[in-house]
Amino acid sequence: MEWDDDAIVLAVRRHGETGAVASLLTRSHGRHAGLVHGGQAKANRAVLQPGNAVRAKWTARLPEQLGNYRLEMLQAHGAAFLDDPARLAALGSACALAEAALPERQPHPVCHAALAALLYALEAESWPSVYVHFELALLRDLGFGLDLTACAATGRTDDLAWVSPKTGRAVSREAGEPYRDRLFRLPAFLVEGGEGTGADIRAGLELSGFFLQRHVLDPRHTVLPAARGRLVGRLG
Repeated sequence: MEWDDDAIVLAVRRHGETGAVASLLTRSHGRHAGLVHGGQAKANRAVLQPGNAVRAKWTARLPEQLGNYRLEMLQAHGAAFLDDPARLAALGSACALAEAALPERQPHPVCHAALAALLYALEAESWPSVYVHFELALLRDLGFGLDLTACAATGRTDDLAWVSPKTGRAVSREAGEPYRDRLFRLPAFLVEGGEGTGADIRAGLELSGFFLQRHVLDPRHTVLPAARGRLVGRLG
């Protein structure tokens, strides 16, 4: 058994004295782990950094085995942000969230594309808005997308200001005003596009984080990664 695929490094753990087990988000094979012989060597440690884009060759005798990886560096995204704690926190958060949320060995090409787009967007000033869109894309691809197109109560498509925590649907300002203490604020950039302000980004992260925890992580008896908390702290 073998395959080649484009991939993004999500997480790495030590294996034995010299090896490492790498978890990758591949384009066609989903989140997939494999053993990297000599993964703790200096040259391989540079490749095995979360966020790095690699070309991966996986081989195993049987498909259910852990198998072995041979990796070729395509782009070292992590190294580009070593002097920028906020961007580095976003990279770490996105990789940790994909590692925690995605089922193993199930293809999720949309998630791979969303993570790759975020890694490139980290070079732009609008990266916080793109990060929020990444989390919402992750929810959609897992089957829990939010409906932010029309008011759940009235059907209106204008002046959408809230999101119901029960349904994940948008609510217009007028319809939601009596219940505003029980609703999430809907940042305008998620409806109208463009770049969100600091308050908008925090509202977007609160929104996506709530539904990721409820629908994706609670069933797995886990919580949002600590790396995401560090990102929220940076943006706060």
